[in-house]
Amino acid sequence: MTTAGGEQAEREQELTGRVVASFEGAPDERLKQVMQSLTRHLHAFLREVRLTEHEWQQGIEFLTAAGHITDDRRQEFVLLSDVLGASMQTVAINNEAYGDATEATVFGPFFVQDAPQAELGADIAGGARGEPCWVSGTVSDAAGNPLPGARIEVWEADADGFYDVQYDDHRTAARAALVADGQGRYSFWGVTPTPYPIPDDGPVGAMLAAVGRSPMRASHLHFMVSSPGCRTLVTNIFVRGDELLDRDSVFGVKESLVKDFQRLGPDDPTPDGRLTSDTWTRVEFDIVLAPGEQ
Repeated sequence: MTTAGGEQAEREQELTGRVVASFEGAPDERLKQVMQSLTRHLHAFLREVRLTEHEWQQGIEFLTAAGHITDDRRQEFVLLSDVLGASMQTVAINNEAYGDATEATVFGPFFVQDAPQAELGADIAGGARGEPCWVSGTVSDAAGNPLPGARIEVWEADADGFYDVQYDDHRTAARAALVADGQGRYSFWGVTPTPYPIPDDGPVGAMLAAVGRSPMRASHLHFMVSSPGCRTLVTNIFVRGDELLDRDSVFGVKESLVKDFQRLGPDDPTPDGRLTSDTWTRVEFDIVLAPGEQ
């Protein structure tokens, strides 16, 4: 890799300066800061790698393809952000550690607004294929006080590695919204998380293949938890023993979120008396919310 020197470097730097200066008139100071910093870093990247015009065109085509494949059910740009670690870096910046508050992780591209409401203890699988899994726990604040009425939104992939929105029949499965009881407790039946690849049939998948990276995600279950006065938490729990924990394709695994999923048999009584004819699992996940911004 070579770097420009002398008159060439001056011309390149002069262009960067002119573009940065073009944002000086922005009435929003934060917008001006973001755009000027973006310009400086983008130009520095271009100059560092000495980007060719052919490579620039390939980049434009990549972004165009990402736009074409994105719709109201698939967000390729979120996927791109995930595999570049930008999503996790943004999560880290915006969710500073606070006492024993549960750690946040990536949102993912498959959240859906207005998930169906489910009663505590309900089976949210909705016909999704997979081994039954009993999930329970409590929601409390950082001082240890239970949070009655906390809203808990959950969603996950089925045993085939697909979320409901990836099917063409408009099903709703393996997702729901629950409300914690008077002691901050929650529970539901879902399916045991299994590894699956992120959607790799688009430009992001092609990029991963080109650089020799796996599209596989470690087994996980999504949560978004909110309560008045507390910071909304977006997180996942992961299955202890999963071989993908140290090479999750979106860098979402945190040790505090790795949980024991206890595997049980049909002769083991379930917490709610449900009968099972095969194996099932159970996991406890106690959630602690940090205080919200004052």
